[in-house]
Amino acid sequence: MEHTTQRGGRPPSGEPVLDRAFRLLDAFSDERPILTVTELSEATGIPLSSAFRLAQHLARRGALERQPSGGYMIGLRMLEYAALAPRGHGLRAIALPYMEELHRATRQHVQLAVREKDEAVIIERLSAKDAGAVLYYPGGRAPLHGTGVGLVLLAHSRPEFLAAYLQQELFLEPEHVPLPASELSETLGAVRRTGLASMSRTLPSAATSIAAPIFDRTGACVAAMSVLGADGSVDATRLEPALLALTRVISRDLKRVATTS
Repeated sequence: MEHTTQRGGRPPSGEPVLDRAFRLLDAFSDERPILTVTELSEATGIPLSSAFRLAQHLARRGALERQPSGGYMIGLRMLEYAALAPRGHGLRAIALPYMEELHRATRQHVQLAVREKDEAVIIERLSAKDAGAVLYYPGGRAPLHGTGVGLVLLAHSRPEFLAAYLQQELFLEPEHVPLPASELSETLGAVRRTGLASMSRTLPSAATSIAAPIFDRTGACVAAMSVLGADGSVDATRLEPALLALTRVISRDLKRVATTS
């Protein structure tokens, strides 16, 4: 994320405190779950003294937790707030029993994701011990064009959003392979026709993901559910009909709850 700075790397003097606090929170990632105040300052461009005060305030509120080493990590208070988000919590409650059924049947990773701006956010995942490495964790953000759930969400996004997205220079990660817009557009057309998205990767280990959409009562795609497994462990012939059937049942239940609430 880019930030406007003044001399000495200082952020604009008029930047709201809340914006700076969120910039501190944005600095954390799966790769960097614990950061010192110095690292927070360097990552955000916020002066060291200000970063120190903000981190202390956030820790007192439970948004950050200070470690014995002196570093900070995201606090459990943030998980409590996330659990209250209707777009994740209500959907998750409806989908979870069906995810568990699919998880037992496939013994693979089963994921549920929603779109937030130009990324997919994983709101739930049931993991399998021998299903291979995962790149994105619950609460984590994944590229729309480089994941099974992301392709589903992108394929069913508004035309103006999709047109703008295709204008970007896109790469498939972690291989860092260029993805031409024409190729992605063709893939998204197939996702809309079949109701399914399939995505394979080679790093950090070969894996395949198959995903399907979940619709609300207006017909909008509000989520995607996928099965992710080590290469060769996902039987698409058997999995695809089951995945489609379950996502349709979740869509039906989601519409039913919306109608009666």
